[in-house]
Amino acid sequence: MQLILEKRPQSSGLMNLFSPLLAIVLTVVVGGLIFAAMGKPPLTALYLYFIDPLTSWWSVEEVLVKAGPLVLIGVGLAVCFKANVWNIGAEGQLTVGALMGAIIPILWGEWQSPLALLAMLCLGALGGALFALIPAWLKTHFGVNEILTSLMLVYIAQLLLDWFVRGPWKDPNGYNFPKSVSFEGWHLLPMWGDGRMHLGLIVSLVAALVLFWIMRHTLKGFEINVVGSAPRAGTFAGFSQTKMVWFCFALSGGLAGLAGLIEVAGPIGQLQPQISPNYGFTAIIVAFLGRLNPLGVIFAGILLAISYIGGEGIQIELGISSKITQMFQGMLLFFILMCDTLILYQLKWISTKPNQPTSGHAS
Repeated sequence: MQLILEKRPQSSGLMNLFSPLLAIVLTVVVGGLIFAAMGKPPLTALYLYFIDPLTSWWSVEEVLVKAGPLVLIGVGLAVCFKANVWNIGAEGQLTVGALMGAIIPILWGEWQSPLALLAMLCLGALGGALFALIPAWLKTHFGVNEILTSLMLVYIAQLLLDWFVRGPWKDPNGYNFPKSVSFEGWHLLPMWGDGRMHLGLIVSLVAALVLFWIMRHTLKGFEINVVGSAPRAGTFAGFSQTKMVWFCFALSGGLAGLAGLIEVAGPIGQLQPQISPNYGFTAIIVAFLGRLNPLGVIFAGILLAISYIGGEGIQIELGISSKITQMFQGMLLFFILMCDTLILYQLKWISTKPNQPTSGHAS
């Protein structure tokens, strides 16, 4: 007997629903086996990783703080991927958005007004969008693969940030540490509670809800779905693939840039060489785990945020490397893509028994 993949007559709605759940279960099981192989109690490690972050209000606040940028970037990428446009460079767009928005507190620190914060948010979104339009332009004018160009631009953005905080924007009173001046007053997002919860959480939820409404109830949402699932039908309907590429990169890049500005004007409070624990890449997993649905992205963002806090927890409690977070996130993406195969294909056993020879002799 041999196990093969057989194409389904039509896609499975049941597997489309349960594929993310199956991927999560497989990730937990394999993760437990890895903990056991490392000599750590698997049940204790899994509890610390997935459950313990939800057992105290302080850690719940931290989960929500980390979920904010993941949701904000994830909903933009979900729209991109839905339209079959592959923006893999959200991490770079986040970085450029943070740089653009930081112009005001660094160069015009005396401007203290609600308008200053609004200008920072707008500049952050604009910076991310403009940086994202570089691979869009290369794609539409020269046919360059947007996956490669958007990914390579991440390294340019990160080196640019590093140059600024070690050079022209370095705090002269910062004891030679590579960081900018600390943001103050209206250059910081309003916060509430005893933790680090801030206005950026509300911005993320609003963005997700607005995009959900657009995807479900507007012509643009219909166009995104048609161009992504049936490009030829979209062409016959008068939808432009070129315009869609520009729209998706501008939208996802703008939201990623906004997330970058929210990070430096919120939890961090200044520019520094590292402003994101790979939120832009993790948001790719968030988008797929959320089934490219803005509402699903909210729940997926919270789950991936738990993985960050849980990773820190087992690092402290069990002495496991912080890289365990990246391992879990990588496994989750692998299992999501693997389980998604079952939407279009089904597992089937076939016989590998050789054919019986026929009686008689050849003439």
